[in-house]
Amino acid sequence: MAGTLSPWPLTKQGAKEHPVPTLQYLLRARGHSVAVDGIFGPKTDAAVRSFQRDAGLAVDGIVGPHTWSALIIQVRRGSEGDAVRGVQEEFQFRNLSGDPSKGLAVDGVFGPKTEAAVRGFQSALHADIPSVTVDGIVGPMTWQALISGMLSF
Repeated sequence: MAGTLSPWPLTKQGAKEHPVPTLQYLLRARGHSVAVDGIFGPKTDAAVRSFQRDAGLAVDGIVGPHTWSALIIQVRRGSEGDAVRGVQEEFQFRNLSGDPSKGLAVDGVFGPKTEAAVRGFQSALHADIPSVTVDGIVGPMTWQALISGMLSF
């Protein structure tokens, strides 16, 4: 729908592929040791429940709007770590070449290529959603658009 962000996805045990790797990177950024394998299995479920408990959220193992909003970490040029890997994973998800080497490297370093990808994504969103700022910073709106799968084909 033009003019609004897509809603946060509901992600729970049994889910595979997008956005599970991003969820796993964000859990790691929040201090939970989970493998980034794209499978929402028992260990990811336990990490989600632990995060929900620590954040004072309903502990149901379902990653919906409240859990995603609490889980995301604002990142920008110069940021490093698993939250940046989550952003880069989102751009790898949108890499339609079928060749991971042609997409953005998932290296955890928010450098010029990551910033350019973020700005390009924000520019495309801004065309439909004027409230999206093109600043190269991955804050709540940009995270939501990425994780909800906007502009992916």
